[in-house]
Amino acid sequence: MINLQSFVETYINFFDSSLGAFIFIIFYALWVILLLPGLWPSMLGGFIYGSFWGTLFVFIGAFLGAQVTFFLGRKFLRNWTQTLIAKAPKFQIVEKAVSREGLKLIFLTRLSPAFPFSILNLVYGLTEVNVRDFSIGLLAILPGTILYSGLGAFASDISNFSEVLTNKNNVSSLIFSSVGLVATFAVIFLASKVARKALQDFDSSI
Repeated sequence: MINLQSFVETYINFFDSSLGAFIFIIFYALWVILLLPGLWPSMLGGFIYGSFWGTLFVFIGAFLGAQVTFFLGRKFLRNWTQTLIAKAPKFQIVEKAVSREGLKLIFLTRLSPAFPFSILNLVYGLTEVNVRDFSIGLLAILPGTILYSGLGAFASDISNFSEVLTNKNNVSSLIFSSVGLVATFAVIFLASKVARKALQDFDSSI
């Protein structure tokens, strides 16, 4: 991370150009495909391009990376993804519940901090979710993208990212945290409803 930080600081003027923005979008997409957490590059986007353009470039990169990861999870990495989520019951619940709840559950899991963005892309590749609903559901990452790009724009230096995150006691972060908490409980509620329905269907069939 330190080497990457030094690289960005050295070539900051290059990234703040049309070609640099294009490369940043590709960089962000690859970051998502590699299943790395998106907090640091999201703040980096805001730091380099400002809140608006940073949010836009981060979202485009996240969108492209999510589509590729979704495709890989559906076509090539099914066994590996199933092994991965076998260790995480919450993802198994999502995999089973999304076939009934569809786009509604996708939106909620995208808003909830309990479900890592990159892993969700793989998990949805295992489900019956179609590309249209998966793509529309990505709009739900915009609140977090706006928040963290905005925090990056607020930072005076890349090395200050941790400090900015520590002191993010403002209205926007409070709202985002509250929305994430509500979304998490809503996912639990929907998953429980699906489980109850499955049990009722099973009881009625015997």
